[in-house]
Amino acid sequence: MRAFRLNGLLAIALVVAMLLSLAAGKVWVAPSTWWSDDLSGLIIMELRIPRTILGAAIGAGLGMAGAAMQGYLRNPLADPGVFGVSSSAALGAVTSLYFGYAMTAWLLPAFALIGAGVGMGLLALLAGRSGSLILFTLAGVIIASLTGSLTSLMISLAPTPFATTEIVTWLMGALTDRSWDDVKLAVPLIAIGIVFLMATGRSLDALTLGEDAARSMGVNVLRLQWLAVIGVGLTVGASVAAAGIIGFVGLIVPHLVRPFAGHQPSAVMLPSALAGALLIVIADSIVRILPSVSELRLGIAMALLGAPFFMALLFKMHRELA
Repeated sequence: MRAFRLNGLLAIALVVAMLLSLAAGKVWVAPSTWWSDDLSGLIIMELRIPRTILGAAIGAGLGMAGAAMQGYLRNPLADPGVFGVSSSAALGAVTSLYFGYAMTAWLLPAFALIGAGVGMGLLALLAGRSGSLILFTLAGVIIASLTGSLTSLMISLAPTPFATTEIVTWLMGALTDRSWDDVKLAVPLIAIGIVFLMATGRSLDALTLGEDAARSMGVNVLRLQWLAVIGVGLTVGASVAAAGIIGFVGLIVPHLVRPFAGHQPSAVMLPSALAGALLIVIADSIVRILPSVSELRLGIAMALLGAPFFMALLFKMHRELA
């Protein structure tokens, strides 16, 4: 009953935030003009509705990916970036910008998804068939380090200043100028990834008792690992492909909902998806209405929010261990 009430409240808050997001911006659009045939209706239909839907989908995917990772690794500081999938997708997108392939609209997302797929494959290959959490974590750290270094190399060797600017700007993450094409690309993949992650719920609950205990309870750890890899790969890869790197969502929202949802991983996942969608929609609305010459990048805004949250979490854990 508590979970149903929490999910209901988050869903209502998300709907309200999405409706407010349609009106918010440098140009505020009154609800009475949303379906008109003039410029206001065009802004709503072609810019703000796809942007809001995409933001909610990305937030939901990143939120659930973070909750699943924290449950799988049994580490409250785990974040999708640990897997190396996010940085692999970013490397794929940067490659398309480096060689100028991004002039065609669908090539940059395609390269990002290919990068995420390669990262997923390497992760499974390095982790092996044992399903070991230690190997899995180390493999993710290695991939994240390697792809991050290669991305920095491409930035430093970019053929033109324009390419460097494009790469750096894209890596900051944003929902600016996103269209229905981005929605059609990202939302189905994120939805499929969420289905894979939801399938890990009961196994993650058993894993809280320890890897050996989970095996004795009939949990197939290798199957669980593949579900986690595919689910995180699809949600994070599609999110990066559509909007660049937007960090800290998967770290923040599970911690915010856990006191209300309980500490079982399966109970945290759906509220984390709803809270992640709510967080991104609200954050994107705020960056649109800030009185700045150019719009603040959403990735920067989330980093400004997430870094202090991460530090506060570390201090809290330090006091508990002291």
